Amino acid sequence: MNASSDSAKPSLGELIGRLSALHQKRIDLGLERMHRLLERLGHPERKLPPVIHIAGTNGKGSTLAYLRATLEAAGLRVHAYTSPYLVRINECFRLGRVGGGALVGDDELRAALEEVERVNAGEAATVFELKTAAAFHLFAQNPADVVLLEVGLGGRLDSTNVVDTPAACVITPVSMDHMDFLGDTLTSIAGEKAAIIKRGVPVICAEQSGEAMAVIEAQARRMRAPLFAAGESWHVNVEHGRLVYSDERGLMDLTAPRLFGRHQFDNAGLAIATLRAISAFKVSQAAFEAGIVGAEWPARMQRITSGELLSWGPQGSDIWLDGGHNAEGGRVAAAALGDLEERVSRPLVVIVGMMANKDAQGFLANFAGLTRHIIAVPIPDTDHAMPVDILADAARSLGMRVEPAPDIEAALRALAKLAYEVPPRILITGSLYLAGHVLGLNGTPPA
Repeated sequence: MNASSDSAKPSLGELIGRLSALHQKRIDLGLERMHRLLERLGHPERKLPPVIHIAGTNGKGSTLAYLRATLEAAGLRVHAYTSPYLVRINECFRLGRVGGGALVGDDELRAALEEVERVNAGEAATVFELKTAAAFHLFAQNPADVVLLEVGLGGRLDSTNVVDTPAACVITPVSMDHMDFLGDTLTSIAGEKAAIIKRGVPVICAEQSGEAMAVIEAQARRMRAPLFAAGESWHVNVEHGRLVYSDERGLMDLTAPRLFGRHQFDNAGLAIATLRAISAFKVSQAAFEAGIVGAEWPARMQRITSGELLSWGPQGSDIWLDGGHNAEGGRVAAAALGDLEERVSRPLVVIVGMMANKDAQGFLANFAGLTRHIIAVPIPDTDHAMPVDILADAARSLGMRVEPAPDIEAALRALAKLAYEVPPRILITGSLYLAGHVLGLNGTPPA
C-alpha cells in the first residue's frame, strides 16, 4: 500500500470517536442492538471455540489472567476479551497464537471495527457493543482453542451475554458497585451477575456473601447447572507462603502467585477450579504451576519498578498502583498493604482519584487505620471524574489529613520535598481510568 493511501486511514482514536457519536449514552444495557449487529456479521458468536464467560464485581481480570497463563502453559491458543483498557484500546483484544497470545495490531483491529461500523449502517449502538461485536468477529476469523470472555457491566444485559452454550460460567466475588445500573441491593446485583448462567453449563463460583450466594445457587438450580462453589466443592489456602488447592480429585501444592495480595490466592484458586470443572481441557500440574506463577495483570497491586514516577517521588520510595474503585476493592488493597507493612514497615501515603459515581467514603475507610495522609488528584481527560474538593471532604470525614494536588507528577514531587526518615510507601488508587493515565505517564503501558 502506498504512503498516501495509508495516511488516509483514520487512526484508531479517530475511529472510536466516530463510533462514539452513534449513541448518546456511554452505557445503555440491553441485547437487541447486539443481536442485530451479530446477525449482520453472520453470527460470529456461533463460530467460536469453547468460551469461558466471567462475571463478578472484583477479580474478573485477575482470574482471567490466571486462566490465560495456565491454558497457554498447557500449549493452547487463547483468545481473550477484557475491559476496560488502561492505555490503548488494543488491550481489550488478545488473539491466541501458538506459544502465547498477543494484543491485536492496529491494522487488524481497525479493519474489524470498520467492518462492524459498515454492517451497523449508522444505527444507534454503544461503543462497547461495537467493540464486543468486533471481538467476536476477530475471534471467529482467527483459529484458537478457547475464548476467555469478560463481562463488561453486570451480566444479564451485558453485550457479552450472547453466547448460548459456553464451556463454563465463572462468577468472581460480588459486591456493591454500579448501583445506578444494577440495583442498590446485593441481591439485585447478584441477580444481574448470575444471569450469565446457562442451562446445563458448569458454574464455578468464588466465595460470596450469604445474600449473593443464595441468588447464585437459586439460578444454578433453575438452569440445572452444576455448581462448583468455593468452600464447598473446592478449597484454596495459603500454607507456608504456598498456594494449596484441593477438591474431590485431590490436592495441589503450588508456588504462590506473582500477583500480590491474599485475594490473588482466591482468584488463582477460582481459575484452577474452573479448568478442573471443564472435562474438555486436560491441564497438568506443571501447567497450573507455570500459569499461577506467570500470570500478570496490570494496575492490580502493581509495583512500579521503572519509569518516570520513580524519578518524581521521594528517592527510595516504594510505589504501587491499584485500579480498585469500590469498597471491596479498597478492602483487598488495604489488606495487601497491611501484609507489606508486616514485612517492611514504611509510612504510607495514598494518592487517590475517583469517578463521581463511586462511594469515596466507603473506599477510603479501608485505609483509615493504615494512613492519615491522603493526596486527592483529578482524573484528567475523563468525563464524570469526582471533583477533588468532594474527594477531599470524604477523606476528612474519616479523620484523614488530605491535601489536593493538580496531577500525579505534582503529588509525587510534593512528597519528594518532605523529610522522611524512611522512604514512604505510596499507593496510587481509586480508578482504572487513573491507573491507565499513570501507566501512560510512566511510559509502561500494558503489552
